[in-house]
Amino acid sequence: DAQIINWLHEFRASVAYLTKELEQLVSILLKLPWLRRGREVVEEYLSFLGNLVSAQTVHLRPCLRMIVSQFVPPRITIREDDVDISDSDDDDENLSENFNTCHRALQTVARYVPSTPQFLMPILAENFPFINKSERTLECYVHNLLRVTVYLPSLRLQILELIIEKLLKLDVSTPQQDIEDAEETANNSDSEEKSTEEGLFDMEEDQERKGSKVVFSGSERMAHPLAECLDILMTILFSYIKDVCYVDGKLDINNTKDLYRDLVSVFDKLILPTHASCHVQYFMFYICSFKLGLAEAFLDHLWKKLHDPNNPSVIRQTAGSYIGSFLARAKFIPVVTVKACLDLLVNWLHKYIDNQDTGANAYCDVDLHGPFYSTCQAVFYTLIFRHKQLLDGNLRKGLSYLQSLNFERIVMCQLNPLKICIPSVVNLFAAITRKYQLVFCYTIIERNNRQFIPVVRSGAGGDLVQMCTNPLDSFFPFDPYMLKRSKKTIDPFYQFWEELSAEDLENLKKPIKKGSSEEDDDDFLKGETPQNDGVVGIASNSYESNTQSLVSSIGSPPDCYVSYPQ
Repeated sequence: DAQIINWLHEFRASVAYLTKELEQLVSILLKLPWLRRGREVVEEYLSFLGNLVSAQTVHLRPCLRMIVSQFVPPRITIREDDVDISDSDDDDENLSENFNTCHRALQTVARYVPSTPQFLMPILAENFPFINKSERTLECYVHNLLRVTVYLPSLRLQILELIIEKLLKLDVSTPQQDIEDAEETANNSDSEEKSTEEGLFDMEEDQERKGSKVVFSGSERMAHPLAECLDILMTILFSYIKDVCYVDGKLDINNTKDLYRDLVSVFDKLILPTHASCHVQYFMFYICSFKLGLAEAFLDHLWKKLHDPNNPSVIRQTAGSYIGSFLARAKFIPVVTVKACLDLLVNWLHKYIDNQDTGANAYCDVDLHGPFYSTCQAVFYTLIFRHKQLLDGNLRKGLSYLQSLNFERIVMCQLNPLKICIPSVVNLFAAITRKYQLVFCYTIIERNNRQFIPVVRSGAGGDLVQMCTNPLDSFFPFDPYMLKRSKKTIDPFYQFWEELSAEDLENLKKPIKKGSSEEDDDDFLKGETPQNDGVVGIASNSYESNTQSLVSSIGSPPDCYVSYPQ
């Protein structure tokens, strides 16, 4: 240590000579393992860095690269006969202290060179670990990136954008079905192991006894490795949002508004154009739960996207999906706000019908009227989840409000929204509106079924009946959240599906939708959405297996009988 301090001291005294020509010497100095040395070495090194960048800004980038490279735990590689046999994270006890020192170094550099942020951002982006790296590596890097936003606030928007872009890649790489399958497989193998090895070892208990070394117990781990990583990173993001917005346990309005603006900007740029992400969008759900004003601002923002004809049709449709899903699932949105949104949406639908229902385009076409159908679906979906609250208290007043929305005109119009919306939404909407005698949808549903001709193709696996059950290719962004740890943050604000009454179930047992397969209803009824291609194929000889539907427990409507096309 004494030798290193001596050298650093001499280099500090002669930084004026460390010009571009001597960059090789500087690169060797930057490779020095200074973080794991004594306190005196660390202090001397920080002073050297400060002197170097203030005297020779040409070395700013290499200095920043060196600091950022320390944002992840060091790797330990064990070699045997020129082969790497182990490559794992170094579980260093001083890791958090090392990170603190790195942030001190970065602050020192930023203090001497005001243009540090613009040089730092590309380095942060290029050093971001690949999404297949270990959870610990990603966790440390994201945590350190978020710490940078505290003392370099001008970078916050770009850093949030970078993190959320990487989270989105993880999210779309782990579809909900894959997560469910992995969990089911893990549960099955766990139960098999327990039955064969009962009483041999109690591994979880042993782990718990080790104390602070084990961060999460086995039951909280996700079976899918990418979902596990996403879960940890979403937990960090939620914690960050809370830490910024709450100061000493109280909501700081100014901090919250500033962060909300940054997050909405990231939402517009990354989340809204991404189809069928499952979890990342919940950062908006979470920040909106802090104050009703934020939730209303978010709904207003989505509404502007939806009814602005200058926006691309696909963005308008997605905005419609977000409005419907947010109104249905956010517990913190009161009935007054739900009514205000329904009024806005339904008035827009009626105006749209006024303009389109008699012209040359007055026919059922997704390409022409996509935003209209998306808005219809948002209204139907909201009514399915919120009808009890809308009618609660004063039934007569609630019914007269629902009648004033004039659903009959929307359902009966030439654009025929019941033909385009997801069948499971249509079925539940039809049952509820029939119960309260708002509109009778079944005649239209049956007429649509008669017009609907399934395509039959013969193949090696038997006859295949294909039908498009989701022509809008829509999804519900706030479907049940699957990640176990970060779920705890969302659940208190989340509206799960409540079972329908016996009377509603009776209504649902009518043969409603002849042209739809049982599978497409199941998807929504399990709290999910039919995915991407919207085409469901059923081999005729496997019909028995399809009808034994799995109605899962997570906040889902019960299954309803749907007759199969003969």
